[in-house]
Amino acid sequence: MRSRAIFFLLVLLSAGCSLVSIDLTPRIKPLEERTVEGSGRAKILLTDISGFISEEGSSPTLVIGAPPPRVPLLVRLREELKKAEDDPNVKALIVRINSTGGTVTASDIMFKELDLFKQKARIPVIAVMMDVAASGGYYVALAADTIVAHPTTVTGSIGVIMLSLNAEGLLQKLGVTTAAFKSGERKDMGSPFRALTDEERKIFQSVIDGLYGQFLARLVESRKLPLDVARTIADGRVYTAQQALELKLIDQIGYMDDVLKLARRTIGVDEARVVVYHRPAEYRATYYARSESSAGGLDVTATQLASLIGGGPRFLYLWWP
Repeated sequence: MRSRAIFFLLVLLSAGCSLVSIDLTPRIKPLEERTVEGSGRAKILLTDISGFISEEGSSPTLVIGAPPPRVPLLVRLREELKKAEDDPNVKALIVRINSTGGTVTASDIMFKELDLFKQKARIPVIAVMMDVAASGGYYVALAADTIVAHPTTVTGSIGVIMLSLNAEGLLQKLGVTTAAFKSGERKDMGSPFRALTDEERKIFQSVIDGLYGQFLARLVESRKLPLDVARTIADGRVYTAQQALELKLIDQIGYMDDVLKLARRTIGVDEARVVVYHRPAEYRATYYARSESSAGGLDVTATQLASLIGGGPRFLYLWWP
């Protein structure tokens, strides 16, 4: 025992003032393929984009024996697309979407990743909308060749919203004052500690208008709509599946089996394997099971809400009723 204690003491001394730490975080294992139904050589890959669309992942809490930490949705999507791109037997991609949207940047990156995948893999991409595919969720769907909505889907909410918190009145009631030392007059615009000026509102509105214009351009290009028609549709409202079909925001209404029939018909096969990518110990037995990175609900969590509002103004493609 004494020799062991001396050994650990020598280790600590050799470390000097450095912090000795042991990484107990579970390792993230590579994706593996699993067939959920069907047979044959041709594969139809099913992936999903669910919950709040963000560039960040949830911070894992270390628990001994816990499953691997959740991978950020963007990272997971890129990993799945790269794996599919390297597999010549993957003949079609179905992207299941169940999201009220998220940040402008994350939504745009996902759109771009799917668009680049289509160009490289040269296979059909079908987006299927579940409960909700609104704002950023619909933005991502625009990258698909075909958009299918369930009969009960709610979609639309095309536009941009900026969330900002103004706690000036509360601080005054508490007798708390703040001071900002800044290099320019607009350096702290959007601060939660003071109200926006009329000029600052115009500046933020100009940014929102620019991001809205980008959304509008995606809509016009993808759905082949005249600009004036697209602008009328894209006023922020949500639509039912039937309304979206009539407005040409989607291509058809159907269920997952209809989507699979469409995929098989598009690639010209009578039978194909529906596959998903999963990590060991991750349960995905049917095409209704969600991936590890999409296990969150549709609503913005309290942590995400604090991040969105407390971290300063954020520009979002988000349905925020």
